[in-house]
Amino acid sequence: MKYYVHGSSYIDEGAQIGEGTKIWHFSHIMSKAVIGENCNIGQNVFIGDNVVIGNNCKIQNNVSLYEGLVVENNVFIGPSSVFTNVKNPRSFINRKDKFIPTIIHEGATIGANATIVCGVVIGNYSFVGAGAVVTKDVPPFTIVVGNPAVIKGPVTLDAEECGL
Repeated sequence: MKYYVHGSSYIDEGAQIGEGTKIWHFSHIMSKAVIGENCNIGQNVFIGDNVVIGNNCKIQNNVSLYEGLVVENNVFIGPSSVFTNVKNPRSFINRKDKFIPTIIHEGATIGANATIVCGVVIGNYSFVGAGAVVTKDVPPFTIVVGNPAVIKGPVTLDAEECGL
């Protein structure tokens, strides 16, 4: 294998995992998941079918990524962040045909315990503060905080820090 998987994790047959990626304790990767190169998948992470993760991403502990999520390159997802894929879920109604895609663009950071409601776009190099509840698109190079998340200001990173 060209990637590392801790013995307590489970990788379903068919999952695509890039070279240099590390998958830590008690994680589960579904068969139709695609994970890029040099990613770090923390402890107790679930990656569902048809989730696409780019290169050099860090998915911290206790995160579940559900079908419909696209994570581009160099994204950081903080511990215990939450992602949804249905606007109005009900246990007694099957809504698998109503999954709404969510996109996290290049270089974005999602802080610990943030909640990302399905259907939003998180812009390039934006920053979602810890505990924020994102219900609307986040523009590129923007910091959002709070519940519901509101724009706090611009992200000020120099080009070298962003890899530009």
